[in-house]
Amino acid sequence: MKLLLVEDSESLRNSLKMGLGNLGFTIDATGDGAEGLTMATMGNYDLMILDLMLPSVDGLTILKTIRRKKSELKVLILSAKGDTEDRIEGLLSGADDYLAKPFSFDELHVRLQTLSRRGALVIDENIIEVNDFILNTQLFTLSFHGKNINLTPNEYKLIECIFKKRKLVFSPEKLSEYLAGQYDSISKNTIEAHLSSARKKAKAAGGVLPIVNKRGFGYMVDQSL
Repeated sequence: MKLLLVEDSESLRNSLKMGLGNLGFTIDATGDGAEGLTMATMGNYDLMILDLMLPSVDGLTILKTIRRKKSELKVLILSAKGDTEDRIEGLLSGADDYLAKPFSFDELHVRLQTLSRRGALVIDENIIEVNDFILNTQLFTLSFHGKNINLTPNEYKLIECIFKKRKLVFSPEKLSEYLAGQYDSISKNTIEAHLSSARKKAKAAGGVLPIVNKRGFGYMVDQSL
């Protein structure tokens, strides 16, 4: 498994290189954002550990640039910025997982193993159109007949997940993982509250949000609405 590590702390970088190398990972590492961006876009990596506060180019800029290129590189953000708002911003920007510092090395290892086994949740379309709703995954916006619908980050993330895979049914557990990450949890009631709010905003714009709850299974797009 080939891994790119972009971390500006030399001591942490060296520690992770040694620890993950002993577990069988092949690791390239840098502490510079510009160099990390070049390596990420030019190299052939399976996983990436990305710090946010980097010299020359910050981590979110690196992440957004990778996703604009439709990269399937699985990215785990490893950052001292651990507030909920920071985590949501990182996930909305295209990260597959987010781990705040200080952290457990064993937990980092498990998260990397989990990412290596699952398909990346990445931005694979810039514009998604469903029943005259337009989702722009670069600008993180939803509109209906040209009217912008002002969504919260959680509302947007849920709609993005369901719209991107229109033929799938998403269980509340899967939506929770997409929204909050592998090791956090959002209740079904909270998910329903977010979608209910988004439906009301869509209705105010003149549309019917084409997402339904298939009882006993989960949420999906219904283009007959």
